[in-house]
Amino acid sequence: MLTPKRVIVATICGFGFGLVCMGLASSNPDGPGLSAAMKWTIIVSRTLTGFTIGISALPLAWWLHGILIGCLGSIPMALPVLDNPDLGPGIAVGTIVMGVAYGFLTEVITSVLAKAKPAGRTAAA
Repeated sequence: MLTPKRVIVATICGFGFGLVCMGLASSNPDGPGLSAAMKWTIIVSRTLTGFTIGISALPLAWWLHGILIGCLGSIPMALPVLDNPDLGPGIAVGTIVMGVAYGFLTEVITSVLAKAKPAGRTAAA
């Protein structure tokens, strides 16, 4: 059964990591800066990744679950930057790598620290 605790904790983690990600993405003082729409896109995307981790009951180990969903949730943010041949590939790879890290950390906080296991998963997984 889906537990509200898991959904809430994972979504809050996603939102927090969205703020961190937006801060990191806009931290280059020499860069053109991010538009307000892009800042909101980053926050919403990372929040949705956290929510997805919270509602998902894929039969995977908790750490693999976070890595997989973090990676998959980052792809929509990584694709639009590929139109810039100079910076795009590096930014896309960085976006996915950070998504993997945020997904893993969301699962650490949700499954290990908050002890909010997903529906149908045994304690040994």
